[in-house]
Amino acid sequence: MEHDRTGRGLAALSVLPALAVAGWLLAGLPLLLLGRFQPLPATLLGVPVAALLCWAGTRRVPAITPAGRWRAAGVAAVAVFSGVFNAVMHGEQVIVRRDPATYAQYAVWIARHGSLPITSQAEAFGGPDPSLAFDSMGFYPADGQVVPQFMPGAPLLFAIGHWLGAPFVLPAVLGALAVLTLAGLVGRLAGGRWMVTAAFAFAVSLPVLYTSRTTFSEIPSMILLFGGLSLAHDALTGPARPTWRGGLLAGLVLGLAVLVRVDGLRDVLPVLAFAGLLVAMRRSGRPEGAAGPGLLLGLAAGAGAGLLAAYVLARPYLKYLSGSLDPLLLICGAVLALTAVGTAAAPLLARLRPPRWAPAAGAWLVVLVMAALYARPWFQTVRRDPQRPEDVMTAGFIANAQRINRLPVDGTRLYFEDSLHWVAWYVGLPVVVLATVGAAVLVRRLLRDGEPFPWLLPLAVVGWTTVTTLLRPEITPDHPWAARRLVPIVIPGLILLAVRGLAWLLQTRPGVARWGAPLGVLLVLAPPVVTSIGTAFTPVERGEAAAVSALCARLPRDASVLIAERVTADRFTQVVRGTCGLPTAQVRRPHGDTAPEDEVRRLAARVRAAGRVPVVLAATAGQVRPYGEPAQVMALSTRQDERSLVKPPDGTWSLRVDVWMAVAR
Repeated sequence: MEHDRTGRGLAALSVLPALAVAGWLLAGLPLLLLGRFQPLPATLLGVPVAALLCWAGTRRVPAITPAGRWRAAGVAAVAVFSGVFNAVMHGEQVIVRRDPATYAQYAVWIARHGSLPITSQAEAFGGPDPSLAFDSMGFYPADGQVVPQFMPGAPLLFAIGHWLGAPFVLPAVLGALAVLTLAGLVGRLAGGRWMVTAAFAFAVSLPVLYTSRTTFSEIPSMILLFGGLSLAHDALTGPARPTWRGGLLAGLVLGLAVLVRVDGLRDVLPVLAFAGLLVAMRRSGRPEGAAGPGLLLGLAAGAGAGLLAAYVLARPYLKYLSGSLDPLLLICGAVLALTAVGTAAAPLLARLRPPRWAPAAGAWLVVLVMAALYARPWFQTVRRDPQRPEDVMTAGFIANAQRINRLPVDGTRLYFEDSLHWVAWYVGLPVVVLATVGAAVLVRRLLRDGEPFPWLLPLAVVGWTTVTTLLRPEITPDHPWAARRLVPIVIPGLILLAVRGLAWLLQTRPGVARWGAPLGVLLVLAPPVVTSIGTAFTPVERGEAAAVSALCARLPRDASVLIAERVTADRFTQVVRGTCGLPTAQVRRPHGDTAPEDEVRRLAARVRAAGRVPVVLAATAGQVRPYGEPAQVMALSTRQDERSLVKPPDGTWSLRVDVWMAVAR
């Protein structure tokens, strides 16, 4: 009885993060669309909605077994350790160089203003002018205003940290909740004895450490996806008869992953097909089918909210992604059509039986796919000829990283063929092998017996997203940066399958269980620890928050800021506008990295005519001296991520950021 209570409590605790995140997003998105995302209304609406979802999702959960107090305490200890460790080692990426700072500045703006788009404040420069640009890296122009690059889900969460005065702690808290979420799904599917092992392997893997220390979207996405899979499991296997209400909640949580990352649309495609399967099973009288309509409706509502937010708040971002997003939308349409046809033809399809060779063929197909992905570097080199300005910049970045890594210089190389080797770096080859074994065994059993049915949806989501992600990671391939692609599903999914594979091996070889279990646990835990040690204890970009605060203090309160140099403009246009709260624009540069001197003087005169103080920023004293007395307002020396291309990162690099100011005469 005590173990049952502990098991139910642990099961309930492990879905609370996803339910709370979903509730906050459901409340925050309408407020943001209405321009009212402020602390009081967000709290008054978000807390009750989150509490309601938490109550609804934990009323009747099946107990995780075996689960005793020590296992529950072990999972909790790993989650707390993860949160505390990453909070202490947090990064401070607020100067816009890559995506975390874009998310951070996005969160700063909506936390302070409660609305989008970002106002350009052109009147502070004497009105719009062809030589003024209010957009910058990560922030697109839109009808005279500016919109952030990404989906709003993660910034809606990160804004809480700004309201509480702890913006760098919230990512670590989310990372701890992600550990708890994975442990819950592992306990449900592989058994309670493997929860601590899986939680620890996930928590110490370098990509999880990396994305739990600063403002990335991957950890919130993982919480929704794996929490949603746990809710779907509970809806199908809980103590109560399956109903549409349980499916509705699971579908809603899974669908809201689209609000966090547009890639979430790809990740939840198997959920659409599975919902169609459940509807078909309902027509055949199977009790599990009762959850199908709810799952389908919840998925449509959650994903629909994400697509609405993308269209209203991030349309330029969608246009930028059109090359990969348009084919994805076509695939979604095809899956929807096939699901509808399959559901309509359910009575006919129910009579079909897979041939006898199908189970073995399915298992071998899993092995062959993984083997092909691992062998891919031996027969393929992935390249992309630059077509867009962004591709040209990426090619230049890769070529520079190759020079530093002492590799042959070829900026068209993407290194995507190494993607499964990336996974092996971060979780170890034993996890990859065990996950392959676990997946192969599950596929064989599902095709032979239709059981274990609760594994069907998690296996489909993990398998689909892992293969598609590894085929086309679509990310600049330097590490640890590229490792973030593996966080939402690939790494936790393979850990889940690995412990299932290890459990199967021990069950089929009972004679080796005594020494095989500790050896298997060691093989799962040791490789990620070894890989992570090189960077785990070195926080990156520390001091940026204090440096930006000092920069803001040096700027006149009635200033309109003109940024006359390319790198400074990329990094600080939104920082000065959002964090310092001053109207900011970059001066266009028709040729070279600095703006024409006469244009800067003309625009400064327009600022004075508008009754404000013209301030010019650039990277060196010489670039601002023509306009007034130079003053250095930032001299930051810190550490940044390594840019490794062919081996796991094992250290950090130095980073220097200088900003000079002149009050234009």
